[in-house]
Amino acid sequence: MTTWLRFAADGKTGFGTLDGETIAVHEGSMFNGATPTGFTLKLADVTLDAPCAPTKIIALWNNFHELAAKLNVAEPAEPLYLLKATTSVAAPGAIVRKPASYQGKTVYEGELGIVVGRTLAHASEDAAAAGIFGYTVVNDITAADILNRDPTFPQWARAKGVDGYGPFGPWIVTGFDPAAARVRTILNGQERQNYPLADMIFPPARLVALLSQEMTLNPGDLIACGTSVGVGAMKEPTNTIAVEIDGIGRLTNTFVQ
Repeated sequence: MTTWLRFAADGKTGFGTLDGETIAVHEGSMFNGATPTGFTLKLADVTLDAPCAPTKIIALWNNFHELAAKLNVAEPAEPLYLLKATTSVAAPGAIVRKPASYQGKTVYEGELGIVVGRTLAHASEDAAAAGIFGYTVVNDITAADILNRDPTFPQWARAKGVDGYGPFGPWIVTGFDPAAARVRTILNGQERQNYPLADMIFPPARLVALLSQEMTLNPGDLIACGTSVGVGAMKEPTNTIAVEIDGIGRLTNTFVQ
């Protein structure tokens, strides 16, 4: 397993691998031919950025058996998804603010994120598995009251595309097996979600293969695998929201109303 991250330090940005509390700085492309520079930095001395810059963010709906049962909706025969604006990306530790134009509730959604490592189009499941670079942690924040505001058109992209409503990180872990892992979401110190990734309707390799049949996936693209039970609103004026996946890490952000 290798842990990749992006950072800012001394007015410069960079990327590298994390070993304990030490970053080995790399150059080139994270996804193709990254080489160590020989320089190291302490994790405590940098500010983490989102660990990659996706050309698109694909977010799944209804991808867990338990949530489908709770909502009393049919499990989908194919992935149901939307595209989330790349301008929704927020870094680990960033303050996320509700836009002044929106007065409704905002909800958290703790999720596993797949990071694509190579160009994939019409990929087989085996090719898709080989094309997964690694995994990260996602909080797919949603302006929930926008979603069904207009009864003629569900506004998924708008509800989930708000600036800052797509934090992910704190890093990308390669060689991670999600089958035995769980997603935990902690709001203001209270656990609100704790669900197994093994409950996914479309597990990672199959999901990536199916998405690639219609949409070319590029290195660095992010696929948010959908959430399960326990989604709720962030109600306090200032909220600390953390999403944790054992084997990857904890993504923590502050949400301000």
